[in-house]
Amino acid sequence: MKTDGGGEHKINEKLYKNRVPLHTCKKMDQKEYPGKRLLDLILAMLSSILLSPLLIFLAVLVRIKLGSPVIFRQKRPGLLGKPFTLYKFRTMTDERDEQGNLLPDEQRLTRLGRFLRSTSLDELPELWNVLKGDMSLVGPRPLLMEYLDRYSPEQARRHEVKPGITGWAQVNGRNALSWEEKFKLDVWYVDNQSFWLDVRILFLTICHLIKREGINQPGHVTMEKFMGSNNTRQRDA
Repeated sequence: MKTDGGGEHKINEKLYKNRVPLHTCKKMDQKEYPGKRLLDLILAMLSSILLSPLLIFLAVLVRIKLGSPVIFRQKRPGLLGKPFTLYKFRTMTDERDEQGNLLPDEQRLTRLGRFLRSTSLDELPELWNVLKGDMSLVGPRPLLMEYLDRYSPEQARRHEVKPGITGWAQVNGRNALSWEEKFKLDVWYVDNQSFWLDVRILFLTICHLIKREGINQPGHVTMEKFMGSNNTRQRDA
C-alpha cells in the first residue's frame, strides 16, 4: 500500500466519514477532559529531554545494524481518521525475494528489531507526534489507513479521540487480544477517559513493559492484519 499518495488518503477519509455520523464527531469534541493536552505536552517534553541520550544511542545503533533510514515513517489515521505521519524506530530490513516483493515479517524482523519491539523502545519517536498534536500519550493505537473502511460504526468510534502511544487495550492484553476485543476496549476508553484513568494506564504500561506481556499475537511475530469483523463483512457483502 502506498502511504504517500494524497488521493488514497482522501478516499479513506471519505469512507470513514460515511461510517461515522457527524453528530458523533461533534460529541467527541466535547469529551476530551480539560488538561489532557497540557498533560501530554508536559510529560512528552520531559520524557524527550530525559530520554534524549537513549534516543541518540538507539538511533546510532539502528543506523549501524539496519542502515538508513533510521526512522520508519508511515501514514496512519488520527483524530476522525485524518492522516498523519507516524514516527518509529526501524525494526525490519527491506529484504525482498527474486520478484521484488518484501519477504514475510518474520524473515525481515532482526534480532535488534525484536528487542526494540519487546521493550517498546521502537515507539519512542512517537513522542514527537505527541508534541506536534497528532497523538496523545494515551489513546487507541493508530493502525493502518486501509482499516478505515473495514470498521463497523461502533469500532470506528475509536477515532473519536487522538490515537495514543499506549492505551486501555495495551494494558489489558495488547497483541494477545483479538481485534474485536481490542476495539471494544478502545471504545470503552473513548467513553470513560479521564485524568486518573490516563495516569493508571501510564503506570500499568510501565509494569507491562517490565514484564514484557502481550508483545506478540500467539503464533505470529507481528499482529495479523485486520480484515473486518464478520458482521462488517456481511453488511458490506
